[in-house]
Amino acid sequence: MNRKKILIYLLLILPIVAFTLLLIFIGNSNETSQQATHFGKEFILLSVLRNAFHGPLSTILLQLIIILFAAKGLGWAFLRIGQQSVMGEMTAGILLGPSCLGLLAPDLFQGLFPAASLTYLHILSQLGLLLFMFVIGMELDIDMLRSKFGESLIISHSSIALPFFLGVGFAYYTFDRFAGQHASFTMYALFMGIAMSITAFPVLARILKERQMTATTLGSMALICAAINDVTAWCILPVVVAISKAESMAGVAITIVLTIVFVLLMLLIVNPALQRHYDRTLDKNNRGIPFIAIAVFVMLASALASEIIGIHALFGAFIAGAVLPRSKPLRHNLTQRLEDVSVSLLLPVFFALTGLRTNIGSFTDSGLLLTLAVIVVLAVTGKLFGSAIAARITGLTWSDSLRIGVLMNTRGLMELIVLNIGYDLGVLNQQIFTILVFMALLTTLMTSPMLNFLERFKHSA
Repeated sequence: MNRKKILIYLLLILPIVAFTLLLIFIGNSNETSQQATHFGKEFILLSVLRNAFHGPLSTILLQLIIILFAAKGLGWAFLRIGQQSVMGEMTAGILLGPSCLGLLAPDLFQGLFPAASLTYLHILSQLGLLLFMFVIGMELDIDMLRSKFGESLIISHSSIALPFFLGVGFAYYTFDRFAGQHASFTMYALFMGIAMSITAFPVLARILKERQMTATTLGSMALICAAINDVTAWCILPVVVAISKAESMAGVAITIVLTIVFVLLMLLIVNPALQRHYDRTLDKNNRGIPFIAIAVFVMLASALASEIIGIHALFGAFIAGAVLPRSKPLRHNLTQRLEDVSVSLLLPVFFALTGLRTNIGSFTDSGLLLTLAVIVVLAVTGKLFGSAIAARITGLTWSDSLRIGVLMNTRGLMELIVLNIGYDLGVLNQQIFTILVFMALLTTLMTSPMLNFLERFKHSA
């Protein structure tokens, strides 16, 4: 198109557009004049947000852009200071919630995260967690677990037993204040025990990888202990959820029996069937690519089955990942494809939702700060010394034993998953939920500095 035609186009179209907008503006002047006072008090961006992002799709897209920008930006910043990127993403979730954005710009916070939109965020976060737990199940290395199973089992279960006991003891003194409205003492105590005793296998694995410790004896032992810890925790959690949901002990017993039957079916029927199908796809030189759709279907069906039984859908996703064929190429292929979606896109949504449930404003009560300090001391004492003493008894040096304890004290994402389940079930109220979220952050943040201190102390000794 030459310049003359462009000029003619502009002269014809622009005046019409301008007069159309002017008529619309004049026609709305009477209506908007009634809202002028309110408009003058608000930040102008809010009016734009409310008008432009009134639909659920536009709202969720805007939220995803903001969440991903904040999560990846802080993740990069945390990497620069020697921490895990996941810690930055967890912190970003809190900063976007009522604790920071809600305090500094409450109108903007309500405009960006209206209560009605949280349902969509919750669904997205749950899908992300399903994919994440499916990947965690795939990453379990059975051969690695068998290599030093005896020593690792002692260390791992000691790192669960002592903090679990301390968590139940804490629950005994705080039940009336922090338990959910309809929670029994048993439900509250069991969730506090799990919250104290969890270890974040994925975060620990990243720490070891970045510190080039995965090939060392200490790193391998820590990974095995963390894997056993996660498997044990995800075996205890369904029982706790069953107790929370059931109305009687008979209901609990039925749920536990159904869970055992479900696990046996997955191991004895689904696993061999998947292995046979995968072998056939290899014989046809398909390299297992069509198997991806089947694997995702099995994950969804397993998650649905565990949810219907009365335990959490995440347990079903975890079991589905564990029963896939042991082929390393298959698992590597699936992990790469699904981890990009779950870790890069959907998990930051989970962190943001956790942040929206976390309210630092509750810490205006000095008693809650003291409670946080007590919980952190109990959590670190139980995990670190429970692991270290058991490791020393099995033959490790005190230096390696303490480093095992520090690594097992890493909670991170797995802790947040457990806390959100407890919050959704009404077992934990918002105050204790907020306190435990900060405990998870603090105990994970201290991992790298404590390891650095122990290594410097070892070299100077």
